[in-house]
Amino acid sequence: MLGWALGFFIVALVAGILGFGGIAGAAAEIAKIIFFIFIVLLVISLIAGAVRGRPPKV
Repeated sequence: MLGWALGFFIVALVAGILGFGGIAGAAAEIAKIIFFIFIVLLVISLIAGAVRGRPPKV
């Protein structure tokens, strides 16, 4: 999921450099949403692992 966010971020950067403001803004918003979903799922996963008593796998 983090890879998808990075991909949309790169698309936003390239579109912004080429002057496609609307596409750059949309890609940046999608990247931001996916990144925050990733963070939420990561925190949930770490909490669930701590409740089970297993050390997190990194």
